[in-house]
Amino acid sequence: MNKLLILSNSAKEYHALIKKANLPNLTIETTPTPETNIVLGETGLIKPAFASLPALAWVQTTTAGVDLLMDSTLRRDYTLTNARNVFGQLMSEYVFGYLLAHEKRILARHAHQQAKRWDGSVPGVLYGKALGLLGVGSIGAEVARMAKAFNLRVHGYTKSSEDSPHVDQYFHGDTLPQFAAGLDYLVSILPKTHATDKIINADLLSQLPPHALLINVGRGNAVDEAALLEALNQNKLAGAVLDVFEQEPLSPIHPFWTAPNLLMTFHTSAMSFPESITRVFVENYQRFNTGQPLKYQVDFERGY
Repeated sequence: MNKLLILSNSAKEYHALIKKANLPNLTIETTPTPETNIVLGETGLIKPAFASLPALAWVQTTTAGVDLLMDSTLRRDYTLTNARNVFGQLMSEYVFGYLLAHEKRILARHAHQQAKRWDGSVPGVLYGKALGLLGVGSIGAEVARMAKAFNLRVHGYTKSSEDSPHVDQYFHGDTLPQFAAGLDYLVSILPKTHATDKIINADLLSQLPPHALLINVGRGNAVDEAALLEALNQNKLAGAVLDVFEQEPLSPIHPFWTAPNLLMTFHTSAMSFPESITRVFVENYQRFNTGQPLKYQVDFERGY
């Protein structure tokens, strides 16, 4: 009999949904036991529970990011799977919501409305422009697919894969300058690894035209914050939208709060909804219970 421990702030919802799925050979526990062999939950709650889970065989996270579990000092004697193919639609809505707000000058027009000042300036458009994706996994592929609905040209920078048919041109290795040159929008969906640290730095930002917009929905480590601040303060970049940061929550004295043309959200671009995550868990549990390879396995060496 498999024993599942749910470590989530939405544990009651997950418990009800999994119980409703009527999975075979599974009991759901409320506290760790020596027999607990499966954990479903949030990385921040899973990490401190390792010591009390000697029989752990499989961890299913409720998030795509697993960087909290990648510390080389932590145990790696279990199979780790993350949540995939559930955040693409949410991330796409976020990205295109802000791209449209930027081009249609929604915030500026609202400010003019509040000031009772007529604003007849010509809005921008998306079609025909170039969108660059830093990272083209399942989420990036969905953003690329939606980009085609707006007739955007799509560049993709990846380690090696070229799986999305909606990316017009792929870039790898030391081709970052060529990837970034001439982009109208740069969207980062990269995981947190040593290879992605400050990949969006002064050199990369200098390749973007001054009218470009940066959106980061991946991980905060990807952005060199000092370089981004300089680009915004010197009008070398039209703007930035940041959902993630190097340190979260962001310090109240951080200069991002008052930086020009910077919009911030607070790690909310794609939330983990229990209904969606439960579908991932149920599919993987059926594989686990029958001895099949699990989907969405994380490579501890790569970090994703």
